[in-house]
Amino acid sequence: MDALDQLAGPAHDLLSRVDDVLARAGVPPDHPLGPLLRRLRALPGAAVSAVAALRPGPLAAAGSALRALSGQYAQPAVSAPDWRGPAAEAFRARWAALGAYVEQGLAHRLAETAAYAEEVAGWVTRTRLATARALATVMTSAEAVALATGVEPVEAASAAAEIARRVLGTVADAYAEADLLLQAWSGRLAELPFPLPAAAPPTSGVLDVPL
Repeated sequence: MDALDQLAGPAHDLLSRVDDVLARAGVPPDHPLGPLLRRLRALPGAAVSAVAALRPGPLAAAGSALRALSGQYAQPAVSAPDWRGPAAEAFRARWAALGAYVEQGLAHRLAETAAYAEEVAGWVTRTRLATARALATVMTSAEAVALATGVEPVEAASAAAEIARRVLGTVADAYAEADLLLQAWSGRLAELPFPLPAAAPPTSGVLDVPL
């Protein structure tokens, strides 16, 4: 259990009140909350619930498993059978290409995928911590007190908008970081095609297999 797990429950009532006030009263004119709502398309309660559902543990575990698997892929391939003849030469060329593809291409791609999973896990951890800090701030704010004490509708709308701005601003920052992460990894996890070796001269297709 982390800080967000501890705060999400106690913050639920406040966020529900904020969502309700915003749904009824709308956003005050020219308030910076407007662009955040258009970007995220979610009220604070739903946004925090989405972040709370993110868990770094499974991603970190997947990264560790993939890294271990990449080490196995990097092991030298089994030698090709000791066949002789024209067809055997073509077979050995294909065997060598496949071995290099597994030992170098797939092993590297698995290691890259592991690193990506670990980076995403780190992003989840940071996002959960930042959201928890935002909740701790708004739960002890003057705006939260104002909503709890039943102020006038105009004041309630202003207080709800300010709380929402702080919460959604944090989530928007996390989304921006996620976009940068995706851009940094763009293309690094694309499908890895198998490079076919150069075509060998035509053969009779007969293998000379030693007995």
